[in-house]
Amino acid sequence: MTPVSQAAMPPGLLDRLRAWREAVTARPAFREWAARFPLTRPMARRRARQLFDLCAGFVYSQVLAACVRLKLFDILHEAPATEAALAHRLAVPPEAMGRLLAAAAALDLTRRRADGFWTLGPLGAAMIGNPGIAAMVEHHALLYADLADPVALLRRERGGNALSAYWAYSGAAAPDALGAERVADYSALMAASQPMVAAEVLATYDFTRHGTLMDVGGGEGAFLSAVAQAAPKLRLMLFDLPQVAARATARFAAQGLADRAQVFGGDFSTDPLPRGADLISFVRVLHDHDDAVVMALLRAARAALPPQGRLLIAEPMAGTSGAEPMGEAYFGFYLLAMGRGRPRRPEELRAMLAEAGFASSRALPTPTPLLTRVLVADVSAT
Repeated sequence: MTPVSQAAMPPGLLDRLRAWREAVTARPAFREWAARFPLTRPMARRRARQLFDLCAGFVYSQVLAACVRLKLFDILHEAPATEAALAHRLAVPPEAMGRLLAAAAALDLTRRRADGFWTLGPLGAAMIGNPGIAAMVEHHALLYADLADPVALLRRERGGNALSAYWAYSGAAAPDALGAERVADYSALMAASQPMVAAEVLATYDFTRHGTLMDVGGGEGAFLSAVAQAAPKLRLMLFDLPQVAARATARFAAQGLADRAQVFGGDFSTDPLPRGADLISFVRVLHDHDDAVVMALLRAARAALPPQGRLLIAEPMAGTSGAEPMGEAYFGFYLLAMGRGRPRRPEELRAMLAEAGFASSRALPTPTPLLTRVLVADVSAT
């Protein structure tokens, strides 16, 4: 049978104006005129720059990757250096070293002083003290391999590629049976990048109002370790795959938190969550999973919480004002390559929370919404 087609509703005024604008912009003669006319020239140049940046974005990211792998930012943080000294120290031919430094300067990663010495640029300086960013830059080599043919990635079945192999649990039939070697790399990556997210959450939410926090999918415990410093009386619980939980146990012991922390191993997609916490957190967990798993997780959290309990969700979300490409473009394709999950808007998550049985939910403002946004949901109406 031929599907019944629905008549499209006539476009509104704003859509008609946008369609007219794009139709005009698509005309080569108009673009040539706009580039010459003084009033439209700035807009034409800005659009040309935006389009070129889309074409050249991969090259920019590889300049950053070269700087990270050579530890250029750390070296320049120690002291400014000449081009020749850097070439000798990093075993890079002088001409190539000059090319890298100039490229990095164009991206605000480095800066050449009037005396010829090279130092950090504003974005290079921001890399200092942020090992999580450097770890993600290195990690992106896997993503770029999967994106080498984006159309093939879109057309194939999800999973079975470089990024999904890295996130071993994403395609495993029995994630809780993964060996220690299969969880080590991604656990270390998450631990390295988690402090950035923890800082955002701690600036947003007061954990001292709670008695016990359970972090579900908490990895090696980096988030709980940060919260433990801000809330010294808070009891800690962590739930993750058995081999990941073992890494968390070792971290808590090394940090002197063993007497405050309980660690549980299991598969949260099939196992019930332990009880005993009045606050449960999902930190960069939900967007890694498809809707059915997320709904099951939210219901499991609702069942594990007491009547006055609360759920906290922290992760990058789609539809973030000023960071729209981060959600649908970056995380949309990253999670496609990973093999499951999708970026969600806060209103989508709030609807799912209501369906899971939470009485109310609300968004909390974070200092840097691009890095993470926070939702809290209460079991009972307050």
